[in-house]
Amino acid sequence: MMPTHRLAMPADAVRLFELRRRSILTLAPREMSRPDAETWAATLNVAGMEQKIRELEIWVAEVDRVIAGWGAIHGNRLEGLYTDPEFVCQGIATGLLELLEALMRQRGIAAVSSQASANAERFYFRRGYEPIADRTLKQGQPMRKRLR
Repeated sequence: MMPTHRLAMPADAVRLFELRRRSILTLAPREMSRPDAETWAATLNVAGMEQKIRELEIWVAEVDRVIAGWGAIHGNRLEGLYTDPEFVCQGIATGLLELLEALMRQRGIAAVSSQASANAERFYFRRGYEPIADRTLKQGQPMRKRLR
């Protein structure tokens, strides 16, 4: 089934937090150590997600009213892109990324910047993103993609 997209609402905070945490704990250990993924996930909380919803533009992908993924932008930055592990490899993240990039193009943004975690680097490389600086353990791989 094709996902539908909508803006996140404050009432989504707990579900988006849980999805992000599950995604990190399940998917990140493919490319980083389990302890590093657990440390990353331990830094997250619902209050932080509530703040993201207030400060960022967050789009949700739903399949049959189930949140399958979410992506966030702020200006020319991709601030997060997460897929529920149950929906991996079903086009959820790709669809969200295409939506977010299209919104930026419509706003006249020439290039998008992001910080990719180790487990997400290949996803972004396959979609035209290029590294722009050295990877750091804490911040990930700085990346950029021209939109025009």
